Amino acid sequence: MMATMTLNTRAAALCQAMITEADELRLAVHRIGRATVIDLGIEVAGGLEAGRRLAEICMAGLGHVDFAPGDPAIWPGPAVTVRTDAPVAACMASQYAGWEIKVDKYFAMGSGPMRAAAGVEALFERIGHRERPADVVGVLETRKLPTPAVVEHIAGACGIVAERLTLLVAPTASQAGTVQVVARSVETALHKLGELGLDLSRITSAWGTAPLAPVAKNDLAAIGRTNDAILYGAEVTLWVRGEEASLASIGPRVPSSASLDHGLPFAEIFKRSGHDFYKIDPHLFSPAVVTFQNLDSGSLHRFGRVEPAVLLQSFEAIAG
Repeated sequence: MMATMTLNTRAAALCQAMITEADELRLAVHRIGRATVIDLGIEVAGGLEAGRRLAEICMAGLGHVDFAPGDPAIWPGPAVTVRTDAPVAACMASQYAGWEIKVDKYFAMGSGPMRAAAGVEALFERIGHRERPADVVGVLETRKLPTPAVVEHIAGACGIVAERLTLLVAPTASQAGTVQVVARSVETALHKLGELGLDLSRITSAWGTAPLAPVAKNDLAAIGRTNDAILYGAEVTLWVRGEEASLASIGPRVPSSASLDHGLPFAEIFKRSGHDFYKIDPHLFSPAVVTFQNLDSGSLHRFGRVEPAVLLQSFEAIAG
């Protein structure tokens, strides 16, 4: 029987394809500290397709990301859709931005399959999926290219030499960065459910959509807009197995409306917290609407609501 490809191996193949199309995708490829670093929006323009591929690499190639017409009743612009038949591996073992990269004065939020190679987060005790790949791929949400010291730190944590490491980098306030954050509608739902105690192995497939936030003028504003796209505009459907009682019990606590912080643009909430994520109610970070389809019973459970007025305020739409 053929061995299952690791998350990192899947992502590495996608990176190689991206590198061969660097000019078309408006990317730059650097060698930093012996690692390959792909810039998707710091010193280059990047773009929508670069962001779509970045989002799929975040999911280790186990999810599909597309653009679609948005719902005019929510936001009259394009939407980002995501689907996967391997939600735990794609979203929690790979896509979730759970690794804070801190080296000297450098900081970035780390996501992608390198997290499974490092396995430093407590999350992996619950979901498994730790791996020891030959090649490692990671995504950094940051405004600065990594330094050689950052490269060595990540390579060491993943148990590889730096030559086997590929890092993709994009700031939030860029086309690619905005796309990859908005493509986290399913991931935020799974993370919230895990925190609420649902056995994530019950979730067999997932689909989500969220309005593509306008690219903001700076990263702080972009954090606000991209979060609002999820909190107030995202709708997620999860196909699950098993009993009904837990879905009815947990369901009302899943969407962002279950949080006391719900209702204000994220930029205002973030400012009120002193720009400290840890002072924000953690129950806020979830899609606006979550629907469960129980494959065993055939039933549907839908919770939450979208908030178009908050999106309009957040996106600063100007009527013409």
